Amino acid sequence: CKGPGVCRSGRRDMALRRAASLAAGRQPRCPRLPRPAREGTVRWSSAAKASAVKINEKASREKILTLESMNPQVKAVEYAVRGPIVLKAGEIEKELRKGIKKPFTEVIKANIGDAHAMGQRPITFLRQVVALCTYPNLLDSPSFPEDAKKRARRILQGCGGNSLGSYSASQGINCIREDVASYIERRDGGVPADPDNIYLTTGASDGIATILKILVSGGGKSRTGVMIPIPQYPLYSAAISELDAIQVNYYLDEENCWALNVNELRRSLNEAKAYCNPKVLCIINPGNPTGQVQNRKCIEDVIHFAWEEKLFLLADEVYQDNVYSEGCQFHSFKKILYEMGPEYYNNVELASFHSTSKGYMGECGYRGGYMEVINLHPEIKGQLVKLLSVRLCPPVSGQAAMDIVVNPPIPGEESYSQFIKEKECVLNNLAKKAKLTEDMFNKVPGIHCNPLQGAMYAFPRIFIPSKAIEEAKAHKMAPDMFYCMKLLEETGICVVPGSGFGQREGSYHFRMTILPPVEKLKILLEKVKDFHIKFLEKYA
Repeated sequence: CKGPGVCRSGRRDMALRRAASLAAGRQPRCPRLPRPAREGTVRWSSAAKASAVKINEKASREKILTLESMNPQVKAVEYAVRGPIVLKAGEIEKELRKGIKKPFTEVIKANIGDAHAMGQRPITFLRQVVALCTYPNLLDSPSFPEDAKKRARRILQGCGGNSLGSYSASQGINCIREDVASYIERRDGGVPADPDNIYLTTGASDGIATILKILVSGGGKSRTGVMIPIPQYPLYSAAISELDAIQVNYYLDEENCWALNVNELRRSLNEAKAYCNPKVLCIINPGNPTGQVQNRKCIEDVIHFAWEEKLFLLADEVYQDNVYSEGCQFHSFKKILYEMGPEYYNNVELASFHSTSKGYMGECGYRGGYMEVINLHPEIKGQLVKLLSVRLCPPVSGQAAMDIVVNPPIPGEESYSQFIKEKECVLNNLAKKAKLTEDMFNKVPGIHCNPLQGAMYAFPRIFIPSKAIEEAKAHKMAPDMFYCMKLLEETGICVVPGSGFGQREGSYHFRMTILPPVEKLKILLEKVKDFHIKFLEKYA
């Protein structure tokens, strides 16, 4: 025989065997079929392909969901912190990975307060407890301290099946809500807190959106108006748009370190009454993006105003640990409300919010948070729990992380010294970076930055020449968006234009986080300075 084929004599023998089989009455074997194509692949002839295209053309129809048919409230939502500038930053990052040359080697995303993404180290104790809760076999390990194990066991006992993977009650795990109430009492110098008024949430954002959802009602001039500070954190304007409520702006006083003035609140309220029913007043303290810390007198004035005008107060206090300036101190609205006496404390409806994402923890990804809601009508309380039950429960791992924020190691416990050292290191570094940022910006011609009293952002005012404003209009961009896009394209620094937060007409700003490590922050600030001077020269 030659080659791999069958020789003639072999074919003859096969034919004789087949004949013998038929003679014996046995069924012939089926002829061997060609091997099928690999699973998941179909071989089409050219004619079949052409036929399929024609069928598809006949079967195609208009999409049910289009920009014209979608929910108009969703289309109206804008969220500048992750808006067009961030999408452009992502495109530039892809180009850098492909080897496309730029005047820089990396994109520095200073647009968002994501501490760990900027290199901040996690708090060891918090991670130890969450690890123990996630994998309880570690409870037998000598590598973990006893105070961490004690907290993990308590949290797990509150979980169905002693597992972090089970659903919790919609309001959150009971023992964690008890810990939150105890934390509030300690923070506020003994002001009582009821665990039944505590609702664990998916970050503070979830709590804010939920409360707004239950507050919004009416139509036309009776539609709910929500008073928000300008500049504001875009969560508020986004939630208001989604709920088709009415945004009522009140302006913070930039000339007075972004102070809140009750006369401005009154102006805003009185004007809004002509076209809506203002019944919600939102306060961000310490401020985002402005970084101001409200003093006691200011908070008293705001509470009196809310009591007088029958407004529901929302106090966004997620930066309560982030206070840097001498002479500044965080005062919770709950504490001041209580100290103003029973006429206020028993009547003013207040929801206050906290989170794992900011402070010294920076645990954004766990999406842990809580809200405390006081003076809520008993029937509304039931409606709120019903609304929360629709989303079943907040992430249980986030609830565990929130528990460590409100129930950290105390003096005398094994982990206290390391915990307090890590916490103070983070906060001292942030204070140093706040001062560095303020000082460096104020040395640049055409940039003015108010003191960064708290939070984790700078919101400097920038001078933009008229020539640049005209060019921005030609590109159909807001002037500060044009500025920030140029900054990104020429330096790789991603910041958010002030127009995304709101600002007085004719003024321009950008928001930048102070989270990068000190040395990287210095480089970033130097690059901004050099860019700004060149920008002024180009468009002068």
